[in-house]
Amino acid sequence: MEFLKLFNKISPLKIGSKSDQFNGWIKCDQCEEMLHSKEVQQNLNCCPKCDHHFRLSGKERIKLLADHGTFEELYTDLKPIDPLNFVDSEPYKDRIKRAQKKSGRNEAALVGTCTLEGRKIALGVLDFSFMGGSMGSVVGEKFTRLMELALSAKLPLILVSASGGARMQESIFSLMQMAKTSAALSRLHQAGIPYISVLTNPTTGGVTASYASLGDIIIAEPKALIGFAGPRVVEQTIRQKLPDTAQKSEFLLEKGMIDCIVKRSELKYKLHTFLEFLSDNQPDERDDSKKLDELIAQSQKNRKKNQIKVVDSCKKKSKSR
Repeated sequence: MEFLKLFNKISPLKIGSKSDQFNGWIKCDQCEEMLHSKEVQQNLNCCPKCDHHFRLSGKERIKLLADHGTFEELYTDLKPIDPLNFVDSEPYKDRIKRAQKKSGRNEAALVGTCTLEGRKIALGVLDFSFMGGSMGSVVGEKFTRLMELALSAKLPLILVSASGGARMQESIFSLMQMAKTSAALSRLHQAGIPYISVLTNPTTGGVTASYASLGDIIIAEPKALIGFAGPRVVEQTIRQKLPDTAQKSEFLLEKGMIDCIVKRSELKYKLHTFLEFLSDNQPDERDDSKKLDELIAQSQKNRKKNQIKVVDSCKKKSKSR
């Protein structure tokens, strides 16, 4: 896919083959140090020299966050189809088969329930190795069902994103998932059930423009690429060179789009801390319309109280005469 070329500088952890002279050694994308793969894996796929975060697979992400042996995957029977008979450089059906063979999964989304530091949660993860983690109909359906499960069982929801956006091969069907997931999250919000969104490298396109940006708390990994259009597309549109820090998590934290940046080694502890703070809070039972009317009335009262009286100088002079 053409859009995957935007991320060709973001490589997952690769271990040298036997034909390589440096078997088992990899080169860090950031500091360019030679690292042994076992050392990197023991450090949660982070560079021990500069702390560069290599990409994790979906299973590795589950292993990082879920308590050992507690994750129960759901909705594994859902499989993608090709409703439009889409063909670009190759048929969409062939792309699906190749991605399934490569990843060993039916789709990019892994969803289920587990415990995190003993607290039961609903957890969803996107695997970038499956067609760039793109959101098609099955991904949207899996996430929506997980949100509905979280609502009915009153479970906190955590979604981890690594995606190039909506899946272009499904056209309007993939775009509809943005509205569907956002609507399901609004019901969680009304019920007072916490939702934490974790953004990893990269999170772009329709995923950023929908559920990934709607968390009660939005966390990002260090130096993650986050945005709607990729930096190359933005540069071609505005005809200007973007700074190196543009669309990175540190820049977005400065501008207020995300709430905090958390290293991978601290992510599970931070999520547990946030869940302890957000959980077991009761929503306000008053209707939203009543609360809105009260806010409007209070605002009008304050404006009237703070109103500045303007005296017409001409009328003042005529009265003095």
